[in-house]
Amino acid sequence: MRKFLLFFAVFPCAVYGADDCAKLRTVPDMVLTLQQVIDYGLCRNPQTSAAYASYRASHFTKNAAYASYLPTVDAGVSASRASIKSHKDWEYGASLSARYLIFDFGRRTSDVAAALATYRAAGFDYDETVQNYIYSVIGAYYELLNANANVESAKMALTVAQTAKDTADKKFKAGAVAKADVYKADTTLASAELKLERAKNNREITKGNLLTKLSFPADNEITIADMPASFGSDAESENIDKLIEIARKQRPDLLRATANKDAAWHRRNIAFLKNLPSISASASIGTNAQNVGGLFDDVRSRADGRIGISVSMPIFAGFANMYNARAAVAQYDAASDNERAVSNNAMMDVFTAYQNYKTAKTVLEQTAALLKSATESERVTSGMYRVGRATMLDWQTAQSELVDARNQHNAAKYDLYIKRAAVALAIGDIQSKLDGGSDVE
Repeated sequence: MRKFLLFFAVFPCAVYGADDCAKLRTVPDMVLTLQQVIDYGLCRNPQTSAAYASYRASHFTKNAAYASYLPTVDAGVSASRASIKSHKDWEYGASLSARYLIFDFGRRTSDVAAALATYRAAGFDYDETVQNYIYSVIGAYYELLNANANVESAKMALTVAQTAKDTADKKFKAGAVAKADVYKADTTLASAELKLERAKNNREITKGNLLTKLSFPADNEITIADMPASFGSDAESENIDKLIEIARKQRPDLLRATANKDAAWHRRNIAFLKNLPSISASASIGTNAQNVGGLFDDVRSRADGRIGISVSMPIFAGFANMYNARAAVAQYDAASDNERAVSNNAMMDVFTAYQNYKTAKTVLEQTAALLKSATESERVTSGMYRVGRATMLDWQTAQSELVDARNQHNAAKYDLYIKRAAVALAIGDIQSKLDGGSDVE
């Protein structure tokens, strides 16, 4: 488990102040970077807080397992009399006893080892919860950036459509084109206005999704920083074997499955060791007083102490120990099989994320070329229409292709960021990759 990630998750608000961050009712009026958005989310998100509480509970359970290495001490007091109607023959007693387990064939050692393995598994579970949450915030962040870019693209398309409408009106008044061109320009302008409204609506929904992940009201306003326009250098494409090796060492679900298997192995041992004897040492001291002459008139007391060693061994418990041992063996087999299944799924996740990232890089390059071509095509077609060498339909087609190309490029750009984060999540190192933004071109 990565220590820096745990620190990042447990103390996300060191800069802002945990209390101040958790008590915020509205988003701070500032441009937030991705790191700041994640910080606020981890500070306020109830899911990660609940996972951390479970992790702390397992920590205390682990500490409780060490109690078997310490003696147990009991104290007692008593008061009794032989007859309810008489105040005579009162007896008073006080005792203090201690017991210490000397040897149990390693059962308490296995108890502690099982508790430690369970504690590690809880830590990896918490680590996975944090990483999954970070990934969800990253996805929502880039989706909002894409929605913002689509709104700007729709505004640009509306400007071009308005220009086409004005041009068609002027040429119609000059008698250079038919009324049909004006109608076509009106249709394109109305379509552009509709697409702008839809883009704005989609942006509001996307913004609400991000705000909800940060535990802010969905109707708040949030301003986030854009990312570099060029992204995805060849140096980032690490060898798939290296990525798989990293995943084996630090992917939380893999480590959790291994820890659970270790815990099951120790519990299996415990089930067998319960059938063996245990040796304990004990010591006690007590005093007993008897009132024989009325209420506190004549009190006779005596004190005694004892020390000893005892050996205990289960003989018959209704076959419970036998069945518990068999159940523990089956649980260990299940945990072993689960570890292999998780390992197989993890390797497939790494492979899939890696291939998706490589494809996303290629798509970004292709959409960049498409956008460049569509921009030039629209520019040339608009000029040709003005001099009467192209129809309004040609210009409409060029405008539509430009809008599609721009939207595809926006989607490819931010999808590449998400695919990069998916690779980091697949290898269990999302925070390291998040911090490693310096390799962006």
